[in-house]
Amino acid sequence: MKLILAGLFILAVGTHAQWYHFPREAVQGAGDMARAYRDMRKANLKNSDKYFHARGNYDAAQRGAGGRWMAEVISDARENVQGNSGRGHLDSAADQEANRWGRNGGNPNVYRPKGLSWNY
Repeated sequence: MKLILAGLFILAVGTHAQWYHFPREAVQGAGDMARAYRDMRKANLKNSDKYFHARGNYDAAQRGAGGRWMAEVISDARENVQGNSGRGHLDSAADQEANRWGRNGGNPNVYRPKGLSWNY
């Protein structure tokens, strides 16, 4: 009986430890997404949005499970809003591809357009 209780305690502590970091990672991931958006607006370069989508998702996902989750929530919400506003379906699909690429650890520079300053 003691062995079973010890096993349950270790399982509960291990599970709790993973969830302990999730909210912090989510908040930091939201910050990464906001920074990518601000940088995109500041760069003001045509055809650079895919790079910033990939970079924001990449940076957020590097935080951990919470950051990855937040990147997916923000990306999906943004594309749903833009999809309902009459923006092109193909552009939205390409944005989502860049989002997934970054979230899955792909190098965001694959989407980096020529002429974009290396300050971003």
